[in-house]
Amino acid sequence: MRSPQGMQTAETQVERAVSILLQGGLVAFPTDTLYALGANAFIEAAVRRVYQVKRRPTDMALPLLLSNAMDMEKVAVDIPQAAWDLAERFWPGALTLILHKGPSVSPVVTAGNDTIAVRVPNHPLALRLIEAAGAPLTGTSANRSGESDPVTATDVRRQLGEEIDLILDGGACPLEGASTIVDMTSDTPLIVRDGVLSITLLSQVCPGIAF
Repeated sequence: MRSPQGMQTAETQVERAVSILLQGGLVAFPTDTLYALGANAFIEAAVRRVYQVKRRPTDMALPLLLSNAMDMEKVAVDIPQAAWDLAERFWPGALTLILHKGPSVSPVVTAGNDTIAVRVPNHPLALRLIEAAGAPLTGTSANRSGESDPVTATDVRRQLGEEIDLILDGGACPLEGASTIVDMTSDTPLIVRDGVLSITLLSQVCPGIAF
């Protein structure tokens, strides 16, 4: 069991991370898949910095991480019932939903598209951070675009080094595999990336889902 001192250290680090995020800074943190490069999704300058640090093409949209299913209403509109049903069953977890973008989300996040990709990660540190920040965080991997996946804080440090403001070290990510991505913006939910959750599993909740 972690000592009270260790718990205090962890909480202090989260508080520091939240302060950085609210000021438009960048924080890397672990999720159930990879370390993510987090910025407050509602601070456009911070989102632009994510692209710069990663050397990510600006025509590639950024996914967002939420602390719970209700946060979908902060970033999306016209959310179908099937999305709520899938979220209730599989969040937190390896399911990403594509929804209609809400007016609160800058087009910088979505690369000018009218859709947004969202997920609730199954990692206690990530959830604590997102909830404490009070805003969705960008959920792209904390690495240079095209380089090796960051599964430890050391991986992040090696690739991004001094270019970000804080790395929350939560140990190695569980590496459950890539999330399954489901597009919920048309009448028929469509799996657009195969991942941890199979169509057989998803169809138990959403019988009309297609692949």
